[in-house]
Amino acid sequence: MLLQLAAIVVLGVGAQWAAWRMKLPAILVLLLAGFLAGPVPDWLGYHRLIDPDDLFQDLLAPIVSISVAVILFEGGLSLELSEISSAGHVIRNLVTLGAGVTWLVGTLAAKLILGLSWPLSVLLGEILVVTGPTVIGPLLRYVNPTGRTGPILKWEGIVIDPIGAMLAVLVFEALPTENLEDMTSVLLMGSLKTVLIGGVTGLAGALITMVSLGRFWLPDYLHNPGILMLVLAAFTFSNEIQPESGLFAVTLMGIVLANQRRVTVTHVVEFKENLTVLLVSSLFVILASRLSIEQVRAAGLRGGAFTLAMVLVARPLSVLVSTIGSDLSWRERAFLSWMAPRGIVAAAVASVFALRLRKAGYAGADLLVPVTFTTIIGTVSVYGLTAGWLARRLGLSFPNTGFLIAGANPLARAVGSALRSEGQGLLLVDSNNDMVRRARLAGLPVVYASVLSRYLQERIDLSGIGRLLALMPNEEANSLAAVQFTRSFGRDQIYQLANDAQESGRKQKVDPHLSGRLLFGPSMTYPRLESLLEAGATVKRTPITAEFTYAHFRELYGETAVPLFLIDEAGQVAPVTSDVPLDPRPGHTLISLISQPSPPDR
Repeated sequence: MLLQLAAIVVLGVGAQWAAWRMKLPAILVLLLAGFLAGPVPDWLGYHRLIDPDDLFQDLLAPIVSISVAVILFEGGLSLELSEISSAGHVIRNLVTLGAGVTWLVGTLAAKLILGLSWPLSVLLGEILVVTGPTVIGPLLRYVNPTGRTGPILKWEGIVIDPIGAMLAVLVFEALPTENLEDMTSVLLMGSLKTVLIGGVTGLAGALITMVSLGRFWLPDYLHNPGILMLVLAAFTFSNEIQPESGLFAVTLMGIVLANQRRVTVTHVVEFKENLTVLLVSSLFVILASRLSIEQVRAAGLRGGAFTLAMVLVARPLSVLVSTIGSDLSWRERAFLSWMAPRGIVAAAVASVFALRLRKAGYAGADLLVPVTFTTIIGTVSVYGLTAGWLARRLGLSFPNTGFLIAGANPLARAVGSALRSEGQGLLLVDSNNDMVRRARLAGLPVVYASVLSRYLQERIDLSGIGRLLALMPNEEANSLAAVQFTRSFGRDQIYQLANDAQESGRKQKVDPHLSGRLLFGPSMTYPRLESLLEAGATVKRTPITAEFTYAHFRELYGETAVPLFLIDEAGQVAPVTSDVPLDPRPGHTLISLISQPSPPDR
């Protein structure tokens, strides 16, 4: 048991790391890890490394349910109402009309392709309505679409999960009902009770959280575990009154907390994000390792054809119906039509209902799980491997290699001009109106705002921007900017200037964990770089060749040259930092601040 529990975490987190290193969608690697831990050893005649049914037994369903609840709460925390100001009606249509279209197409495909009975076809079609944040979130981080498509997909994926789970339960309860009128009554009353009970519980949970934080009823060290306690309490309480209403409750609770302004929940968001990564990683490994080779074979070619119907018919038709009358471009509609992966909720719901239907004697119930997993694997593979390419072809995705420069002072303008001449994405931000005006006169993209403002985070399009250069004169301001953008860009993409040598004593120096990576070297402080610029130093571009090596460059310039950026053979621009030795090789290009005239042509 200890080996299996450790293997789940090791394989899950290891798969996330491997996907990051190989620049692949994490879900694909997680599914592969699950197969290698379960079905593959079984097929080869060895013991499974992970056997979730034996390991967890009756606890498996509650563990999955609680995990999904936490994931949906974290998803709700990421939903800002400002994101959908111009596309709210599209999201509304996708989770209502679009879901209905997907349900209808899925039902017909299950009947015609898989040969299931009408009751099972209706249930399977409804189960596969959901997309979900467990797959949409990682794929959106991987693809990084621009404009409105990202927020639309994120909102749809999070909101559709509780709706889909709720309807799946109601459809299951209505299956024994032969009279259409009675079945409709069960669905309508169940939906009303779920929305009412889940809504009240979610709002109550959000209110209790805000009061507890606002009145300091919880000490700081209990904020994260206390809110997790309230989330689980709301989920369980709501589910006890109305089955599957708990997912709606925790999703609404997260949305309310994300959009209120009475208390700050940023630290809670960061904790829940970390917890969600661990839960998603573990759940995919667990559920994928539950499969058997026999189940995969049972789905066979029919399962593949069913998946194609969901990808090529259900999703495009759903988006077409949902975007009628909207101002979305054809490119945005095309991308939305090619992004509907299925995830944890579909797998969990199908697994639970398959057991219940098998006990109830429904023929074909054993096909629910393999077909659902075939759809999950197929949609994740298709969208994961092609969505990034499609987004780039449609002009809806750009690499996150651009720079956000904190400051529009002379140093920031000089650095910005050099980066712009290399074709790098760029945005300067400064709260000094005179500096902003000078940057605009220099032709640089600049925003008049504080780098720490919510306005910059919410209202400014940072598509294509993935690195921060904190070039302000004040080290504390640079460190605050570093902390602010660490969550968005990652610690490895945060750079800031060294502290003033005269104030580098123990009492004045900012704690290293609040700082970014040291730019240009430990002695390159803002006053020193500013004095070099005032003395006439200029930013120059020097190709490194076999005839003119870096040693020649140093011999010629010595300490009068300050290397700023290194461009490799592929054109990738990397800031020079004190934590990575500078090693320019032939084919590289060095951008430096040089205090004397450039060398003669060679």
